[in-house]
Amino acid sequence: MSAELIVDARNATGESPVWNAAEQALYWVDIPAGRLHRWSVADGQTQNWQADEMLACLAMHPSGGWLAGMQSGLFHLRPQDDGGLRSECLARVEHPRPQMRFNDGRCDRQGRFWAGTMLLDMAAGARVGALYRYDGQLQQRLDDLIVPNGLAFSPDGRIMYLSDSHPTVQAVWAFDYDTDSGTPHNRRLFIDMTRHPGRPDGAAVDVDGCYWICGNDAGLVHRFTPDGRLDRSLAVPVQKPTMCAFGGPHLDTLFVTSIRPAGDVSEQPLAGGVFALSPGVRGMAEPALRP
Repeated sequence: MSAELIVDARNATGESPVWNAAEQALYWVDIPAGRLHRWSVADGQTQNWQADEMLACLAMHPSGGWLAGMQSGLFHLRPQDDGGLRSECLARVEHPRPQMRFNDGRCDRQGRFWAGTMLLDMAAGARVGALYRYDGQLQQRLDDLIVPNGLAFSPDGRIMYLSDSHPTVQAVWAFDYDTDSGTPHNRRLFIDMTRHPGRPDGAAVDVDGCYWICGNDAGLVHRFTPDGRLDRSLAVPVQKPTMCAFGGPHLDTLFVTSIRPAGDVSEQPLAGGVFALSPGVRGMAEPALRP
């Protein structure tokens, strides 16, 4: 199975792909550039909009536009015709240290937004990251994380997945999830990624309840069954895939964003691009924020 390049985006850190079914379009971000991108399946055209600070993760907002996790908090972003983003702060975050930002995030099946924070200097390995829930108010739910990532929810919403991408951790955990209260509990190791190629990065779940996660540094996207067994690994032509998302008219295309590292990329000229795979399974529609 070969990966198709759909946008030679050359993103420094492409992340958070989200399929918008109403528009039949894929949105994603380039984190350090603070840029929101859109690709239309109908004509293959792209657009982008510029934010005022780093832009890390997205969820559809019920009144249009996007809920975005950025550096200083959560914002409602509305794309403008002039390429800018009209921004309304929804919640500020009190980071424990300077130079932090949000990282991976998405809504649970009930429309609560979950997102993690991290220190910009990932190499420091500082356990100052936290996981937050937003349902009109921003609340910290977990701490002691370095690079929270891999957020996903089972089809019935009763299992929450979370990873830590840092090289010293490389774990994916599963939690039982109370869908009424939005509370995770009974945390346990789901995947020890030190036993598989690549560090755990962004993730998605298919209709069979299998967990797809990008193997960063390995150029792979792995599919794990609900019992944690590796089912298959699909290759992309870049070293650092970051996050995957199901989309397309039938939710049977797996879109993958990636990183374009600084320096020589002659061995991976498509680094930073957005790719499409046909994995042979359908995914789940991405929930919007609950009003």
